[in-house]
Amino acid sequence: MNTKRRKRTLLIHFILATWTAGLLACSHREHSQNEQTGEAHPIVIATAANMQFAMQELTGQFTKSTGIDCEVVISSSGKLTAQIKEGAPYDVFVSANRKYPDELYKSGLAREPTKIYAYGKLVLWSMFKEITPSVESLSSEMIEHIALANPKTAPYGVAAIEVLKHYQLSDKLEGKLVYGESIAQTNQFIISKSAELGFTAMSVVLSPDMQGKGHWVALEEGIYTPIEQGVVVIQREKAVDTAQAQKFYEFLFSKEARQILESFGYSVDE
Repeated sequence: MNTKRRKRTLLIHFILATWTAGLLACSHREHSQNEQTGEAHPIVIATAANMQFAMQELTGQFTKSTGIDCEVVISSSGKLTAQIKEGAPYDVFVSANRKYPDELYKSGLAREPTKIYAYGKLVLWSMFKEITPSVESLSSEMIEHIALANPKTAPYGVAAIEVLKHYQLSDKLEGKLVYGESIAQTNQFIISKSAELGFTAMSVVLSPDMQGKGHWVALEEGIYTPIEQGVVVIQREKAVDTAQAQKFYEFLFSKEARQILESFGYSVDE
């Protein structure tokens, strides 16, 4: 594929992924009644992109159990952190690592220290029948593009870079790497076949929407830093209902939530 065509293809899918992310941010929006004012006030959950599918089930079950509705905003953990620092009206931050929630707590923007709700896992995923995902296949001439999340803002991108460095492939494959702003955009590159192979979260390939699409292989966990995924309740002056946000925070550590997270491939503490 020539350079101009490659750039044009990736631009098209960047626009598609951005549009899709916007829909995800606006979707899953329901409204709860504030008992005193009668106005609609869902709790707003800033959610790392690797959690987009699991969060649909988590919030659905939470709303069913409590009657409290949720609005889910999906992006990379780094971008969500920047938005929170700028005053974005989020009530809970469900991150893909503990670094960003820790930053918020140290800045006085989180009510309590970070708590780990799950441990993520990294996989290689491809939509091409003739490609068998593996570390060895990364160097194949059949692979022109390798998708991964931007390590500057996405923890799963950091893990992917660690894998490449472990196998001493960083320099060799540099020209093949295509960066998504989040796991969501990285998935678009893989699903659309703009990239022959890509690094993504196990939670994505195990989701009901993606199960059976393409083929994937889990990467050895010992070759990248454990992906500790943390959550905090955001400290805001004009929080709608901190008690409701706290209920969702506590729900994430319930037996019910742990079962949902495990079904998406996450490991959880007992």
